[in-house]
Amino acid sequence: MALFRGMDRAALDAAYNNRNAVADYPRIAADRVKRSEKVRAARKFHADLKYGRGARERLDVFPAAQPGAPVFAFIHGGYWQSNDKEASSFLVEGPLALGFSVALIEYTLAPEADIDQIVSEVGRAVDWLAAHARDYGADPARLFVSGHSAGGHLTASVLGKPCVAGTLPISGLFDLEPIRLCYLNEKLRLNEKSAEKNSPRRHLPARRAPTVVAVGAAELPELVRQSTEYAQALKAPLLALPDHDHFSVLEELARPEGALCRALKDLAQAPQAA
Repeated sequence: MALFRGMDRAALDAAYNNRNAVADYPRIAADRVKRSEKVRAARKFHADLKYGRGARERLDVFPAAQPGAPVFAFIHGGYWQSNDKEASSFLVEGPLALGFSVALIEYTLAPEADIDQIVSEVGRAVDWLAAHARDYGADPARLFVSGHSAGGHLTASVLGKPCVAGTLPISGLFDLEPIRLCYLNEKLRLNEKSAEKNSPRRHLPARRAPTVVAVGAAELPELVRQSTEYAQALKAPLLALPDHDHFSVLEELARPEGALCRALKDLAQAPQAA
């Protein structure tokens, strides 16, 4: 029986299973953990800053070399139910080299938290960064938010915040209806109402920070479709990165000369939303 866009449950499960789609995923994940550990051992940073009361309501701040730097806040992926900020530390090197302070945001995972709670937590984290950026030598007026996969969805959830100067969602999920209908919902427990409420594609804020929507051109078709339709709805540029899958795309952020770092630089120079 077709559940979504002509796909039955098995087809829909496959359409959103990024790890199964990339045969090298276990090696990639293990390598990034090692790279992240090296970064955390080599750099001075502020770890586990609390923006709320929950055990995972915390973030890390890697200060830029120069005071008054813009802030790049990154939200990890994992379909709202896995991963942590520590494993994203490998990618701070790119934005730091461009003069950004970098914040890595963590949040409570499903099933302990539902999607409403997760969205609320990330919103509080962004507000906390805006309120405390000066404490860590950064400029709260230049706060740019990004995230990968589920983090791309959470990036879109803060698009309308006045404190956000720009967003860079990467390989995000912007319509949660297919997520509600596939294997991912076993822990998320979305219903029709919560899926609709938390689908950024369906709730575009009147005030929108400058945005670049990024996706790997070699990702699963549903992931490419989600980013394409969201960019079209926002009338924002779509950055489809050739030859990149759902995981390799982040290498364009880890390197200062990467395409995602160039997009971040462009966002920092864009006129701000009124």
